[in-house]
Amino acid sequence: MHDTSSTAPATRDAPSELRRIRTVAVATLVALIALGLAWELVLAPLRPGGSLWALKVVPLVFPLAGFLRHRMYTYRWVSLLVWLYFAEGVMRAWNDPVAPAWLPLTQVALCLVLFAACAMHVRTRLGWGRKAT
Repeated sequence: MHDTSSTAPATRDAPSELRRIRTVAVATLVALIALGLAWELVLAPLRPGGSLWALKVVPLVFPLAGFLRHRMYTYRWVSLLVWLYFAEGVMRAWNDPVAPAWLPLTQVALCLVLFAACAMHVRTRLGWGRKAT
């Protein structure tokens, strides 16, 4: 028996709810990447002119392809990866001498939205798969 829960159905066959969740997940991931780059290069770098901490967004670039290909496995592991960025946001909100408070709090909010979108995507997709069989 072949497990079809990890293969991506065609986007046009997906319910509109699933498409909305995917859009939120992709938009939030892109926003988290943009925030990380802007934060470390322009808005509040640890060193004048930017810092190598901008490389922290590299792990966030990899799941972008999986999100765009609608790979459920990607949504599953991103829901775990996002907690590293959540923890960084909480720690930097508490004790970052350089960044204004809104930067880490925005990161925390984006992490929560991304986690919720990933969890909703997996749950909806599994429920949709059960209905189809």
